Amino acid sequence: MKCVEDEKRAIRQHIKDQKMKLSATLRCRQAQQVFDQLEQQAYFAKASHVLCYWSLPDELPTHDFVNKWYQHKKFYLPKVVGKDLHLRRYSGQASLQKGAFGIGEPTGDPLLQLDLVNLVIVPGIAFSVQGSRMGRGGGYYDRLLPRLKNAYKIGVCFDFQLLDDVPCEKHDVNMDGVITIVP
Repeated sequence: MKCVEDEKRAIRQHIKDQKMKLSATLRCRQAQQVFDQLEQQAYFAKASHVLCYWSLPDELPTHDFVNKWYQHKKFYLPKVVGKDLHLRRYSGQASLQKGAFGIGEPTGDPLLQLDLVNLVIVPGIAFSVQGSRMGRGGGYYDRLLPRLKNAYKIGVCFDFQLLDDVPCEKHDVNMDGVITIVP
């Protein structure tokens, strides 16, 4: 177990170093390319209830994408409640408040019918080409994703976050696909 944690720590540091090299312009350009690809997919066209994330400054930016689509599809964002993520409907930036970890979180009632969600756009520190995901280490998505039984799970990331392999543990949930740009 110590070996896996050491490997994860090294990957997290490497990815953090790579992110520090990205300009704001390049971050936005890569996000645009990733979400352009996502919008072309059949699973996106079919999805009516989409869970996304409100990006932190070091993540692939999602704000423009969420704002573009939330009036056309039902978009949900996670809210940290203790050790879990609760899903809440996004109804525009004015409905967000700073939550745990400084993340914008929607106010309102939690979504109780998780089986409605048919697409999840998942952040991560790193993904493998086979769909393995490594997060920040809190296990929030590892606890949430198994509960979204009807959802297609797609990881989105900067190009350097897609690796040949990432260390996995039995509780890690694989993605159905990963989208990044081809450099």
